[in-house]
Amino acid sequence: MARPFRVIDTGIRDGRRQIAFDQAMIEARKAGAIPDSVRFLRFPPTVLIGRHQALSREVKLDYCRNHGIGLVRRITGGGTIYFDEGQLGWELVFNRATLGISSLSELAREICEAAAAGLSRLGVDARYRPRNDIEVGGRKLSGTGGFFDDDTLFYQGTVLVDLNPADMVAALNVPEAKLAKRALDSAAQRVVTLKELLGAAPDIETIKDALLSGFAERLGITAVKGDITAQEEALAAKLYEEEIGTDAFVAEIDDPGAVEGVLTASHTGPGGTVTAYVRLEGPARDRIREVLITGDFFVTPPRTVLDLEARLRNVQAPAVGAVVERFFADAKVGLLTVSPADFTAAIGAAIASA
Repeated sequence: MARPFRVIDTGIRDGRRQIAFDQAMIEARKAGAIPDSVRFLRFPPTVLIGRHQALSREVKLDYCRNHGIGLVRRITGGGTIYFDEGQLGWELVFNRATLGISSLSELAREICEAAAAGLSRLGVDARYRPRNDIEVGGRKLSGTGGFFDDDTLFYQGTVLVDLNPADMVAALNVPEAKLAKRALDSAAQRVVTLKELLGAAPDIETIKDALLSGFAERLGITAVKGDITAQEEALAAKLYEEEIGTDAFVAEIDDPGAVEGVLTASHTGPGGTVTAYVRLEGPARDRIREVLITGDFFVTPPRTVLDLEARLRNVQAPAVGAVVERFFADAKVGLLTVSPADFTAAIGAAIASA
């Protein structure tokens, strides 16, 4: 049976306002104020960092400020993205029961394969590559990510339509480890655009139609053109003013390693990089005073990381692994990309650097 999804397009808006609209849609869907929905969106030149990332480590701040590039923190995890008018964003917001799949990893696969099927209609061989990319010939055409908020799923992706890679490289601090993992000389070699693949960039409406066709074919949904509600706009404006649009939210995690006495280490596994910042206390400095965890990973719900950080306070260093394992065993959370062992490895390496 076809499942109707409202389709809206918020066009090109300030990056922080677009992210505030993300949260507004989630809250409105949870309240039953809007139906299951697909949204398309675009950005002026903007850097979007993941929910758990450290701003100064990911972004060339002076360059962005001097060139009018917006700085935005997403509500989803994952890595840093450079966005401008040459990319198209797509999002799905729907109830967990709509597609009859409760696993985040399974939903990610189904949605990404649907998006890949849609993009293939444009004449490219788009394929889903776990953990959350859509690629053509091993180069990324679309990155994706999402999370559950109670019974509401928020899942988003990008399509690289036309991009000057030099703009992306100039704005971002791309970790050498990330490039070395794929034997790349530069971040520009990792991505590909529809313009490069096809010789000319398709118009935005054509790309939107292709994606909707893929979603209809693979997810069994029916696209119904709809309207943005006044409630969504009002809630998005409130979230922008009070949190998401503020500099404090964007810089919530900035450069924690600069604080005296903080031990730092990173662990990179198949699911992404986890970085731990640890302060120890006690006569033998073997007890955790506090820990901050950052990285390009996806967990659901996003506050999972905050809860883990709280659980680790006052834990003896040798017990970290057991506490992390017990936390994830007891908590109702989803790990889309990383494992408990990845968190333990990063924290353990930071402690060992003392």
